[in-house]
Amino acid sequence: MRTWRAVVARTGQALLERVAVAEIGWQRVRGLMFRKELPEDEGLLIPGCSSIHMFFMRFPIDLVYLDEDDCVVRIVDGIKPWRLSACRGARSVLEMAAGRAREAQLQAGDRLRFERPAASGEGD
Repeated sequence: MRTWRAVVARTGQALLERVAVAEIGWQRVRGLMFRKELPEDEGLLIPGCSSIHMFFMRFPIDLVYLDEDDCVVRIVDGIKPWRLSACRGARSVLEMAAGRAREAQLQAGDRLRFERPAASGEGD
């Protein structure tokens, strides 16, 4: 999977240091299922997605729904396992550790930039 760094354009602050992009079918279906935890500085971006399920998840996460310009449309704080979530008009979903969106003071309308990770040079 490609990996990016997510930055809040308004502040220039890193939201997440490592964002894996789930582009292939099985990556998208599996998502974060069966993982025991998600480090605070990591996330999963699911492009072309406006809804998610939390089946077989072991921990709550924050969801950030993005439009076609990577602007925040909706934030769902701490969605728990075995729940569903959707956002009309979203073009992708960024999943991250519960509480991270609030900690970063992320808000609807913020634009995210996805950059190459500083150390690894991964991404496209």
